[in-house]
Amino acid sequence: MTDMASDNRRQAPAPDLSGREVGDYRLLRRLGRGGMAVVYLAEQQSLGRRVAVKVLRSALAEDHTFVRRFVHEAKAAAALVHANIVQIHEVGCIDGIHFIAQEYVEGVNLKQLLEREGTLGAAAAVNIMRQVAAALHKAGQARITHRDIKPENIMLSASGEVKVADFGLARVETGGESVNLTQIGVTMGTPLYMSPEQVQGKSVDTRSDLYSFGVTCYQMLAGRPPYEGETALKIAVQHLHEEPRRLEDLRADLPEGLCRIVHQMLAKRPQDRYQTAAELLRELRMLNLEGLDQDWPLDGEDWNVPEILALANARTEATQQLAAVMRQQSDQQANSRGNLVRWLTGGLAFLLLGAALAWATRPQPLLHVDESLTPQVEQQQTVREQYFHAVSIASEAGWQSIAQFFPPEESEENRYYALRAEQRLAELYLEKGDLDRALESYARLADASEVDLQFRAQGLVGLANVHVLRGEMSRANQQVAALAQLLPELPRQMRPYLISEVNPRLRPELRRLFQDLQINGGWPPGM
Repeated sequence: MTDMASDNRRQAPAPDLSGREVGDYRLLRRLGRGGMAVVYLAEQQSLGRRVAVKVLRSALAEDHTFVRRFVHEAKAAAALVHANIVQIHEVGCIDGIHFIAQEYVEGVNLKQLLEREGTLGAAAAVNIMRQVAAALHKAGQARITHRDIKPENIMLSASGEVKVADFGLARVETGGESVNLTQIGVTMGTPLYMSPEQVQGKSVDTRSDLYSFGVTCYQMLAGRPPYEGETALKIAVQHLHEEPRRLEDLRADLPEGLCRIVHQMLAKRPQDRYQTAAELLRELRMLNLEGLDQDWPLDGEDWNVPEILALANARTEATQQLAAVMRQQSDQQANSRGNLVRWLTGGLAFLLLGAALAWATRPQPLLHVDESLTPQVEQQQTVREQYFHAVSIASEAGWQSIAQFFPPEESEENRYYALRAEQRLAELYLEKGDLDRALESYARLADASEVDLQFRAQGLVGLANVHVLRGEMSRANQQVAALAQLLPELPRQMRPYLISEVNPRLRPELRRLFQDLQINGGWPPGM
C-alpha cells in the first residue's frame, strides 16, 4: 500500500461508538482521538468501575502491522504493574473491534498543566520528577524503553499520583533480542524530546528515556523546551550539536542541585547521563527542598512497592485531591491560572490543618447558591462524592451544588468541602474574567472562621490579585498587609506556595511586611 493511501486511511474519520457495548464495557463518551485509535470513557459493567477504552480505528484494523503494534502497546504496558504507570486491564477483539481497556486517569496531562501554569516551582517539579523516575525505574527493570517520554504522556491523576502513559513506541528486549514496532509514518518519538541517539536512528535504552525526560523537566522549569525550531530537522540538529541555556541563568530561584540534575539528564552522550533511573532517584533524594517528604528509601529495589511510591508526596490529602484544580475540557485557555502547584507543594500543611477544622458560625453564607443552577446537578450520597462530581463537571452549577445539597452548617466535613468549592468557584470566575464575582467569592473565603486559616489566607491572596487586575493597588496592598499578619499563624510549609500565588507586583511589599514582623523562619528562600 502506498504512503498516500496509508495517510488517507489514518485520516479517515472514525465513527463515534458512544453508547455501544464492547464485551463487558459500555462506551460512554469520547475522551480523545489520535492517529491510530479513539479513546472512550467507559464503564466496566461487571465491576462497576470507569475505565478508558482505546479502540483501534476501523480503517486500520485490516492492516496486520497496525494491529500488531496496537497489541504490542498493550502487552508492553501490561507487563509493568506499577502505581506510576497507566495500568492495562484487558486487550481484545470483539465483533471486529480491536480495543485496549486501561486505567482511567481522571485529571490532566503535564502539557495541559504547563499551558496553564507556564512553569512549576522546584518542589512541585521534583514531586513529578520523583514519580516519573520511579516509573522509568520499573520499566528499566523489565528491560522496556518507552521512547516517547513527553509532557503529553505524563498524566496527573486525581489520586495525586503521576502516571506515565502510552507505551506504543516501546522497545522490549526479550532473550537478548528486541521487539521494535513503530507507527507507520511516525518517527520513533517526538522531535522536541528525542535523544541524540534516537535522532540518529541508533540503538536506545533507558538512558534515552532519561534524556527525553530531561527535556520535559527543562520545560517544566524554564517554560519552554531547551530546543525549538520551525522544522523537525532544525530541532534534531540542535539536539545533536547545541547546548541548552543553563536553567540557573533563566531562573535564579531554582536550587543549584536541581539545575545540575536536569542538565546531566540532557548530556549529549548516553554515558555522561545517569545510567539508570535509580541513579536519578538517588540524586533527587538528596535534594533538600522545603515542602517535600524526605522519608523515602535509597534502595532502588524497593521503589516499585506502592507504599513506597506514595512517599513521593502523593499520600497527603492535598495531592490526593488534585482533581479539585484540574479541568477535563480540552479547550482550556493557555493563560488560565490553576491551583495544582499549590496543592502539590502544600500537601503537609493541608493535611495538618484539615484535621483541625471545626464549625464556627459567621454572618455571611459560606457559599452563594443560585437556585436556578443547582437542579441540573445530580445529588450524590456524600459530600465528598458531591465534591468530586463537581470536579468532573467543572462548572458553576457543580460547585454551587455542594452547599445546596450538603449545608455547611450541618457538619465540619460539609463546611470543609463547601470552602473548597468556594475556592474553586472563585478560580472559575477568575478564569472567565468575571472579576466582580471572583471578588465576592474570595471575600467569603477571607471571612472564614478562625479555624479555617488556610482558606482565609487563600481568600486574601485572591482578593489582592483581583484588585491588581482591576487596577486598585491601594486595596491590593491592604489585602497584602492582612496576609502578612496571618502568615505567622500558618505552618512554615504552607508559606512558600501562598507567597508564590501572590501577584509579582505585590511580593516586594509582602516581603517588606514579612521581614518587619520578624516571622519565625524568615522569608522562604528562593521566593
